[in-house]
Amino acid sequence: MSPPLILASTSRFRRALLDRMGVPYTCEASGFEEVEPPGMAPEPCARHFAEEKALVVARRHPEAVVIGGDQTLDLDGKMLRKPETLEEAAAQLLQLAGRWHRLHAAVAVAGPGGRLRSEVATVDLKMRSLSAEEARAYAEQDRPLGSVGGYIYEGRGFLLFEEVRGSDDSAIVGLPLWLLGRMLREAGVAGLGGPGQGC
Repeated sequence: MSPPLILASTSRFRRALLDRMGVPYTCEASGFEEVEPPGMAPEPCARHFAEEKALVVARRHPEAVVIGGDQTLDLDGKMLRKPETLEEAAAQLLQLAGRWHRLHAAVAVAGPGGRLRSEVATVDLKMRSLSAEEARAYAEQDRPLGSVGGYIYEGRGFLLFEEVRGSDDSAIVGLPLWLLGRMLREAGVAGLGGPGQGC
């Protein structure tokens, strides 16, 4: 019998991705506070946050398989934090306009017995040039508060880009499904590809 599966997130975007895998699961916010460790680069920071989210929930449910996810934005080796206001979102868009940046999407799976696996998928994106007016108009339309880079790719954000390079577009949304599918199979989760029941 497959162990219960828990997504350590209440993000509607991550839930929509996990629904595609066709496995029953429940959702539970980890409550983990994302405080960037001093000097940690964007990619290992995404992995660290994903692992901690999974572990927090796994301690509450030691019989379950728990999925943690996180995403960081890497602009020339520096991490952009999630904007808290529309003004911050528009300012981040102008930082990215006309330039390449990287999204590091980390996924961690904590299983019964304390075993922890984690992987990172990276996607490179080039944003088109934007005026200040265009950046403000987009921020007001999609309201990307709490989304790294000040955009929601699965909303209207895809219109902001000229080129995307990566093997897994689900990593842009924040939960790399190719990696996750393999990790769940290794953790003993059965029924991948069935009808599924999300929270």
